[in-house]
Amino acid sequence: MKRFLPLALIALASFLSACGGSGSSGIVVPPQTGTFGPSSLKGQYAFSMSGSDFGGAFIARVGSFNADGNGNITGGLEDFLDLGTGTTSEVSFTGGSYTMQGNGRGTVTLLASGGGELLLSLTLTSTSGGLLIQTDLTGTSSGNMNLQAPADFAATAISGKYVFDFSGISVGTTGAAPISIIGQIIADGNGNITGGTVDENDGLAPAPSGPITLTPGTYLLDSTGAGTNFGRGTMSFDGRSFVYYIVDHTHIKVMEEDTLAGSLGDAVAQNANIPTQNSAFTGSFAYLVGGGIVTGNGGPIASVARFTSDANGGIGNLSYDENAVGSTHHISQGTNLSATTYSIDTTNAGTGRGTFTFTDTSGGTFTYVFYMISATKGVIQDTSSGIIGDGSLQAQTASPFTLTSVAGSYAFNWSGQQLGSSTFIPFEEDFVGQYALTTPASNNIAGAMDYVELGSTNKQLFSDVGIGGTLTISGDGTANNAYRVTTGNSPSTTFNFQAYIVNPSTVFLLSTDNSRTTAGIATQQVAP
Repeated sequence: MKRFLPLALIALASFLSACGGSGSSGIVVPPQTGTFGPSSLKGQYAFSMSGSDFGGAFIARVGSFNADGNGNITGGLEDFLDLGTGTTSEVSFTGGSYTMQGNGRGTVTLLASGGGELLLSLTLTSTSGGLLIQTDLTGTSSGNMNLQAPADFAATAISGKYVFDFSGISVGTTGAAPISIIGQIIADGNGNITGGTVDENDGLAPAPSGPITLTPGTYLLDSTGAGTNFGRGTMSFDGRSFVYYIVDHTHIKVMEEDTLAGSLGDAVAQNANIPTQNSAFTGSFAYLVGGGIVTGNGGPIASVARFTSDANGGIGNLSYDENAVGSTHHISQGTNLSATTYSIDTTNAGTGRGTFTFTDTSGGTFTYVFYMISATKGVIQDTSSGIIGDGSLQAQTASPFTLTSVAGSYAFNWSGQQLGSSTFIPFEEDFVGQYALTTPASNNIAGAMDYVELGSTNKQLFSDVGIGGTLTISGDGTANNAYRVTTGNSPSTTFNFQAYIVNPSTVFLLSTDNSRTTAGIATQQVAP
């Protein structure tokens, strides 16, 4: 299959520095207006983040911290994994501080009991959660946080069916490679995982696994204060070992800690109305997938798309965009497409599992596995030849989309890799920020962001950078829309994306620049 894969990493004329651009744009940080404030960050929050250390190795963290509503962190705990050193550690936070602006942008400082600190920039999506990046320059990572329900800090709270999506790096005697693990587990509320189904796509394996029936596993809440105070516990299934933090009885954040791989993700309670046959899977859907290429010279890949399912095993109205190591391509439905089908898995009935595929005359064959959390939301795994990737699948609702229907204040997070010349390896970059989207057709994005770019020989944090730009709606807005952001630092940088609007509150974003393979999400904020 072709899948638009370049033969080698894109060779750019020169290494693109962290703030490469062509002069100052004159864009300034807008006034920090809004109704968020220190009291908007109050309570206990579980967080999970992944990224890269300065040497390019995979890092991940999952944990919990307490914010008092007055700018103080009163305690916390995290589990940290660094595949560069092959170590895991449990870090206690004795305190710290945070700031919060009216637009929901802020910073968090977590003080470790053994010395040192974890620095984060965040943007709240609501008082119940937000988006995060790491800013202390010991590495860079991005993720999210969710308000916890301490009343659910008990093993009995984990009960029923959960859909999960974990991604990271597989390790073995032959080296390391990307890995994606998605599926369903069944917990009995008494410390036992009694069954489930999993699909693994491991770059060290010859092919995707297909559906695997899980052997029984276990889970346990820590008997120490880590369990009762922070919702921490451990579990095992699929021959793997994990640490988890409970958000509430419907949601847990999970990190793998074993010799097989380092991976991170979430497990979310599965709704009873998941599709069980083709006729129940109908409507418009959008998906965003990120991962890696494991053939040739490899490199990062990300894609975004939308399609409609016809309740009879067929998909149509497909629009697809891909960035494979800076090489970007678009596919639209037409005579170029064939074998456009989907199937809900009736052999593994009740799992919410399904597959879909399409073949493009120039791009080759694209194959996916998904598990539905509900009738409108699921997780997705790319199983196309030579690709390891996963992400989110959501029903596309409330179209047609217009600037008026999607106007509002948004929190956003982009993450990926900036590409260099053939002399340099790609390096991690992570962005978090906030902007207001207004109805004018031009200059309708205004906001600010923080971002980190590790670089090949340096590492840089850019704070409070003003941004301006445009979202241009094409047609009814359900397919690819042009989205551009320019920074106000000097020299300025312009970031170009394709934007797929999922609903008036959610936008999937994919970079179309040949200097980076970066993707992310913008979520409309719910102000306090």
